[in-house]
Amino acid sequence: MVCMEAVTRHYRVGGQTIAALDGVSFTVPRGQFMAIVGPSGSGKSTLLNMLGCLDRPDSGRYLLEDMDVSAFDDERASEFRNRRIGFVFQSFHLLPRLSVLENALLPARFLRGPGEGLEERARGLLGRMGLDRHLTHRPGQLSGGQMQRVAIARALLMKPALLLADEPTGNLDSKSAADVLGLLDEVHAQGQTVVLVTHDADIAAHAQRQVGIRDGRIEFDSAA
Repeated sequence: MVCMEAVTRHYRVGGQTIAALDGVSFTVPRGQFMAIVGPSGSGKSTLLNMLGCLDRPDSGRYLLEDMDVSAFDDERASEFRNRRIGFVFQSFHLLPRLSVLENALLPARFLRGPGEGLEERARGLLGRMGLDRHLTHRPGQLSGGQMQRVAIARALLMKPALLLADEPTGNLDSKSAADVLGLLDEVHAQGQTVVLVTHDADIAAHAQRQVGIRDGRIEFDSAA
């Protein structure tokens, strides 16, 4: 399903070469809930960008659904990302002037082909998130937990192969955080592949499998 093969990514900073990822290899079977955990500067963000087709490795390969997506050009990567990868971010990334329903439908705006049935699917997803009475509300009228639920519905709209959650509970109180983790459990139980990125070991423990990263290298893998 997801396969990283000896992926490296280097950056030049102040005349020095920094190895953000240094020979990272792992696989994520279809339907697994995996957490990537590590401190600030460990390489988590670079790895997330790689998994989300937002960056390419300097060497190695990234395969998703048996396709070498690391070889895609920008246009193909963008199209693939919109259709096959869902993102949930710490800061929600909702557009304040759009309604809840319009925010959930945002991925449909970037489709090149037909998108029949997507509004019905968005309404169904928002209903699952307990937001059926808030479809016409703006994000500013919602709580943090409700905004994150909208973000999850938006991420699931295109039936992605991979759901990436980047510190999804970081801006939430403990109850809302527990609710969001419960929703991720729910979508995983329905067969969704989920990769959760966090610095919090307690949050990571919520996943089936934990992979630790430090200094751009895999430090541990609970599946090993």
